[in-house]
Amino acid sequence: MVLICILSLLFAVVLELNQNTVIGWALLAVLVASTIVLYRKTAHKVLLVLGFVACFVVILFLTWPPTRAVKASEDKNPALTEVVMTDKGPVQGVTTAGGEVEVFAGIPYAKPPVGELRFKAPQDTEPWTEVRVCDEFAPMSMQRVNLPIYQSLTRIVGFHDYKISLSDNWVPPVSEDSLYLNVWKPAGNQKNLPVLVYIHGGSLQTGQPWFSDYNGTSFAKEGIVVVNMAYRLGVFGFYTDEETTANCGLLDQIKALQWVQKNIAQFGGDPDNVTIAGESAGAVCVDALCVSPQAKGLFKRAILESSTLACVEPPHSFRSYEEALQSGKDLKQRYGCSTADDLRKLPAKKIVNEMDTQHHVTVDGYVLPKTPYELRSEGIHNEEALLHGFNDKESGPFIIFAHANMKNYESKIRGYFGVFADDVLEIYPATTNEEADKNWAEIYGAVFFNYPHYCLNRLAVREGIPVYEYLFTKSNGMLSSWHSGELIYAFGRIPEDSKLFNQEDRTLSKLMNSYWKNFIVSGNPGFDENTDNTRLYEFGEHIGFIDEPYLKLYSVLDRMQGWK
Repeated sequence: MVLICILSLLFAVVLELNQNTVIGWALLAVLVASTIVLYRKTAHKVLLVLGFVACFVVILFLTWPPTRAVKASEDKNPALTEVVMTDKGPVQGVTTAGGEVEVFAGIPYAKPPVGELRFKAPQDTEPWTEVRVCDEFAPMSMQRVNLPIYQSLTRIVGFHDYKISLSDNWVPPVSEDSLYLNVWKPAGNQKNLPVLVYIHGGSLQTGQPWFSDYNGTSFAKEGIVVVNMAYRLGVFGFYTDEETTANCGLLDQIKALQWVQKNIAQFGGDPDNVTIAGESAGAVCVDALCVSPQAKGLFKRAILESSTLACVEPPHSFRSYEEALQSGKDLKQRYGCSTADDLRKLPAKKIVNEMDTQHHVTVDGYVLPKTPYELRSEGIHNEEALLHGFNDKESGPFIIFAHANMKNYESKIRGYFGVFADDVLEIYPATTNEEADKNWAEIYGAVFFNYPHYCLNRLAVREGIPVYEYLFTKSNGMLSSWHSGELIYAFGRIPEDSKLFNQEDRTLSKLMNSYWKNFIVSGNPGFDENTDNTRLYEFGEHIGFIDEPYLKLYSVLDRMQGWK
């Protein structure tokens, strides 16, 4: 009987974490009650327990959470907006934030990239005549989707904000048909407002535009029109061979920016005052757009958070055209395909797991004629001002299962830095496991995230671009200053009822949000430029300029990469 009780509790936890429907709870209650009754009567208790487990597995799959679109408004009963006429047809959104903001979700900006259009540049969407009600976000781009229980555990272990509820018994949709964008604007008739276009991160493999931390509501309440979009990811966005278009994911973003130029005035935005922003892989994309001839004239300023491509050899999310072609050839061989058309005939779910092999921006001669470092070194750039920076503990989520100790510390250093390892070990000596782990975390973060920002800042200064660099160091009960931890502050999205943040966090969020707003409006956030490449503006317990903490390591990386 004790075992039945333990299993019942475990099964209830699984149903909750897996977001199964309410029917699952009812069936579990019936199962538990009937099992307890039978347990007292039968002599075959082992068989009964096995049957109990088997019946639960059936219940688990029978009541699996259904797929449901994410509502655009955070309000329970939002009102409809006035109809807005785009270049392809009329759309109508819904209000949110108590009526202060209007959101138009799921506006198509390109044809569905399916069938013959897979691996091709985005095409103009077909026009429509009936009013399109845009009250739900479109599906996230095709990507490998984890089990709901995994997502719940991520909220518990990583974000610490999991809430027990019976109202979230569903999962959002995922589809290859995902080229839709979303617009948040201040309610009512507006004109000539500054525009922010945000590109989500996710290693160019995952992600979605409706995530709460970068929802556009708070900026819209401050008089900014916000746009974000889904774009093709992984194999669908970055597969390359001689028969296909490379960098489809970047071309999707360019297509969305072209949509902004044509249509944003109808939503109260100023097409001549557009800032693009991105975090992590989104910032990688922003950096590519900043030097792409195909994106010239589509925006004015850029914000890059926790990634750039500006060093000689970008550490992630980037590869040469030759590498991309070889990777594409290998992929075709794995699936027994001879041509790209053969790949187009395969179901999306069959090749979606190739995201690990196909998530790199590529020097293709069209979107990127050369590397961003080479283009910037030649004075080529599209932006008039830059706001960029990184977080204190960027490495946090990436070394959870790869911590250092005295047994592996030196081998890790030598494995990455080669002949320059002694220089790094001199800068970061370790005599205890704690020192080794702390040093490796700093080195990893600096190499993969911080150093590219140092390179970007120097290139911007060299070209006379106003450039503002920050370091986010604030600890909190959620992600702290891990990778992406600053987003909820910069977007002003700390939940009012969250106990994971204190008043200092909320005050800092208001400050960061105002600085981001200032930059979006005018190109000046409100603190001085980093013109000598040695200072960072800190957002944390301390707010103000500090000395760049990684200059000695950067000097080693300069020599490794041949920085000029």
